[in-house]
Amino acid sequence: MNKKQKKMLARILIAAALMIALSFVPVSGLPRFLLYLVPYLTVGYDILWKAGKGIVNRQVFDECFLMAVATVGAMALAVWQDGDYTEAIAVMLFYQIGEWFQSYAVDKSRRNISELMDIRPDYANIQRDGRLEKVDPDEVAVGTLIYVQPGEKVPIDGVVEAGTSTLNTSALTGESLPRETAPGDEIISGCVNLTGLLTIRTTREFGDSTVSKILDLVENASSRKSHSENFISRFARIYTPAVCISALVLALLPPVVRLLFLDSAANWGDWLYRALTFLVISCPCALVISIPLSFFAGIGGASKAGVLVKGSNYLELLSKTNCVVFDKTGTLTQGNFQVVGLYPEGRTEKALLEYAALAESASSHPISKSLRDAWGEALDLERVTDIQEQSGKGVLATVDGHAVAAGNRRLMEALKLPCPEERQLGTVVHVAVDGAYAGHIVIADVLKPNAPAAIAGLRKVGVDQTVMLTGDLRPVAEQVAGELGIDQVYSELLPGDKVEKVEALLAEQPTQGKLAFVGDGINDAPVLSRADIGIAMGAMGSDAAIEAADVVLMDDDPLKLVKAIRIAKKCMGIVRQNTVFAIGIKLACLVLGAVGLASMWLAIFADVGVMVLAVLNAIRAMFVKKL
Repeated sequence: MNKKQKKMLARILIAAALMIALSFVPVSGLPRFLLYLVPYLTVGYDILWKAGKGIVNRQVFDECFLMAVATVGAMALAVWQDGDYTEAIAVMLFYQIGEWFQSYAVDKSRRNISELMDIRPDYANIQRDGRLEKVDPDEVAVGTLIYVQPGEKVPIDGVVEAGTSTLNTSALTGESLPRETAPGDEIISGCVNLTGLLTIRTTREFGDSTVSKILDLVENASSRKSHSENFISRFARIYTPAVCISALVLALLPPVVRLLFLDSAANWGDWLYRALTFLVISCPCALVISIPLSFFAGIGGASKAGVLVKGSNYLELLSKTNCVVFDKTGTLTQGNFQVVGLYPEGRTEKALLEYAALAESASSHPISKSLRDAWGEALDLERVTDIQEQSGKGVLATVDGHAVAAGNRRLMEALKLPCPEERQLGTVVHVAVDGAYAGHIVIADVLKPNAPAAIAGLRKVGVDQTVMLTGDLRPVAEQVAGELGIDQVYSELLPGDKVEKVEALLAEQPTQGKLAFVGDGINDAPVLSRADIGIAMGAMGSDAAIEAADVVLMDDDPLKLVKAIRIAKKCMGIVRQNTVFAIGIKLACLVLGAVGLASMWLAIFADVGVMVLAVLNAIRAMFVKKL
C-alpha cells in the first residue's frame, strides 16, 4: 500500500471504531448529534470538500455530490426525527471502503506498467582519461563506445564490440529465460546485463532507442479510449443529473399530491428517506471506475507479457479480430538464410560445404554469410586466391589450387556444366570443382520456432481466416503456408500490391469482424496503417513499422499475438460482465428504493458492494494463463 492508501485505511478504521463505540453511549439530542458528527467527518470530510469544489466550479453532478447530498440529508433526517445516525455514517464509511479497493486495484495494475518503466536507464558508461564515467544517455552520440557492467541496464541500442554475457530481457519480452550475447550481436536498450562486461557501439541516439519508444507507447496508451469507455463517460454525464432530478421529484411530488388531492398527511420524512436512498443507490461508481480499470488492467497485463498495446481502443478492436494477415520474412520466418540441404555429387557433404564457404569467403552477401555460418569453423583465407565476382551469377575462385565455381544455375550454364534439378525448395548454390559439377547447397529462410503453434492458437481464439502476403517466389511461399496451415497465400507482391490485397480483404470482412496485419519491415508500414489493427515485431522490426503499428510484440514471437487476443477477449468479457451486472443491480434497487422496499443498507450494497465486486472482477484482466 502507498502512503495515501494507508491514510485512507486508518480513517476508515477510526471512523468504524468510533461508530461502534458510540452505539453503547446512552446520550440523545444535540450531544448525540455532535458525537456522531466526529466519525462522519473523519471518514467523509474529503468527499464533502470535493462536492463543494464541484459546485463552485459548476461541475456539480458527480459521485461525490450524490454521496454528499445523500449522507448530509440522512444526517439531517436523523436530527429531525431523532433517529439513527449510523446509516448515514455507514453509507460514507462503505463508500470509502469501495474507494480504497478501487485505489488499491489501480495501484496494483499500475505496478505492472511501473515495472516496465524500471527499464529506463539512469546513465551510460563511457571511457574518459582511462576511467569509466557516467553520463546522461541523451548526451551519447551514435557510434560511441559504451560499457555496460554486470547488473546494469543497457541504456542505448547498439552492437556488441567486445565481451560475452547473459541478458535478462524479461522487462521487454515477458520471458524469464536469459539470453546469451557475444561480439557482433545486436543488443537493444532495456535489457539487464547479468554476467560479463560488455562493450557496445551505439547505433541510435537515446531518444530513438527501443527503451524510449516503449516508454512513450505505454505513457500515451491511456489517451486512446475505447468505444466502451467513451460510452460510459457519455452515460455518466446524462445519468447523474437524471437521477438527481428523479430523486428530487420522488421527495416532493408524492407528498404534495397526497396533501393537495388526497387530503391526507404528506409524510415528508418517509419520502425524503426514499429519495436519499434513491440517490445512494444511483451513484454510478461501479461503471465509471470498473470499465476504465478493466482496460487499464488489460493493457498492464499485456505489457507484462511483452505485448504493448497503444490504447484501450486497440484492445477492443483486437478482441473482434477474425482475420489475421501476415508478412512472411521476419514475421513468420526468422529473416536470415540458413543452409537447409546439402546434395554432393562425388564428394562428401563436408567437402562440398568447405569449398563453397571458402569461395564465398570475401563476399558480404547474406547467402555467403549463411555458408560461412553453416561451416562454423574459422576459414583460412590464405587458401583462397583469384576471387572473381560474377555479377548476378556467383563467384569464381581458386581454393587450395583447385578452380572452384559457386553460384546459381546461370553460372553453371555459362561454364557449360550440366545442372541437375534441385531436390528442395529454396535458394540454390551450385558448386563446381576443377570443371566438374560437385553438387548443390540449398539455403532458405527457416520458420520461427513458435510460428506453427501461433497459427493453430489463432484458430482456438476465434480467428476464422489466416492470410500470408509476401514478395517471395510462389513455390517458396506456398511451401511455408503449407507447413504452417495458413488458409490463403499471395506471393511475388510489391509493397503497393500488399495494400491492395489488404483493401480487398477488408471489403470481405463481416460488419463486426476486424482485420489485423502483422509485419516487421519498412515496406509493411503502409499496410500496418491501413489494417484495422496493425501489429509490429518490436525487437528486430523497423522504426517505421513500430511507429505505424497499434500493437507491438516485443520479442518478435508470433505466439504472443495469440496471448494478446486472449487478453483482449478476456478484458472485453469483463467489461460486458461489469456493465450488465452494475446496471442490472442498480435498476432493480432503484425500483425497490422508489417504492419504499429498500433501506439505506440495501443502498450501500447497491453502490459500494457492486463497485467492490466490479473492481475485483476488473483486476482479473491482468492475469492470463500461459499458452
